[in-house]
This record gives sequence, structure tokens and C-alpha cells, in this order.
Amino acid sequence: MLCITGNQKAQIELYNRYYHAMYNTSFRIVNNSFEAEDIMQDSFITAFSKLDTLKDKSTFGGWLKRIVINNSIHAFNKNKHLDVNLDHVMYKVEDHQGVDNQTDFTSIKAQQVLETLNHLKPNYKVVLTLNLIEGYDYEEIGDVLNISYANCRTMISRAKNSLRKKLEQLY
Repeated sequence: MLCITGNQKAQIELYNRYYHAMYNTSFRIVNNSFEAEDIMQDSFITAFSKLDTLKDKSTFGGWLKRIVINNSIHAFNKNKHLDVNLDHVMYKVEDHQGVDNQTDFTSIKAQQVLETLNHLKPNYKVVLTLNLIEGYDYEEIGDVLNISYANCRTMISRAKNSLRKKLEQLY
């Protein structure tokens, strides 16, 4: 990979290829355009400076995305404290993967769901973004947010219920 040797053309090509996706990933977590831009820029700088540590060059996109998500969550945690430290409280939760049959969510537009997601409590927004949009599983989210698996499940379940209630109010 030419980027390892500091080839600026190669770096610009990679930057242009991944810029929008990485910005959107960061923005969904921090919900601030300027901060997302800064995080994305810092993440590219980090990635280019540590490119020699990447073992499989074909996984650059996933590796960069992980850097962006980690930096975004770090910024999020620095700016906002989670409402409840769930490590101090243990809950029994049923994980309802399905949706109530009474409400037809198939007609809800994705944009409306994303807008509604932005009105959730900040910690709910982060866990749902990581789980539903970025595809992280409970264990990965727990590692990133430094919470237990059970507490992660609890938070995601509550976040889904909160999102569901807000969407039901709209429709």
C-alpha cells in the first residue's frame, strides 16, 4: 500500500473513498457536524500514522471505521455523561426482538426513524446507533462503552422501547 510510504496521492484517494461514510458514522454518535468533522480528520491522521500496524491491508475500511467509532465515543463520553451508570444496577430484561403487531412500522421512513433516534436520551442514541446502524453486537458495545454484557442488553432493550414509543406517538 503506497500510503505506508507517505504517498500523498494514495492518502488522498483513500480519504476521498472513505470520507463521507466515516463522517456519517461519527455524526450519528456525536450529533454535531463540526465535532464529527474533527473526529473524522483526527481518525484519518491516526490511521495514516499507524498504517504499518495494519496486518491485512484489505481491511482498511473496517479498521478506519473502528478508529472513528472509538474516537466518536470518546468525544461523546467526554462531553456528556451517561445518565445512569448501569454497572451499579442489575436488571432482568426480556429482549423483545420482534415489534408489536398492532403497529405497522413498515410504513415509517428511515429518515423519520433517524430523526426520532436523535431525540432519545444520549446514551440510548449511542447504543442504538452502534447496534442497529453500525452492526455491533452486545459484547462489542459493552467493550466500547465499558459496561457489562447484561447492562448493555438492558440499555439496548430500554432504548428500543423508548424509540418504539416515540414512533408510535408519531403514527
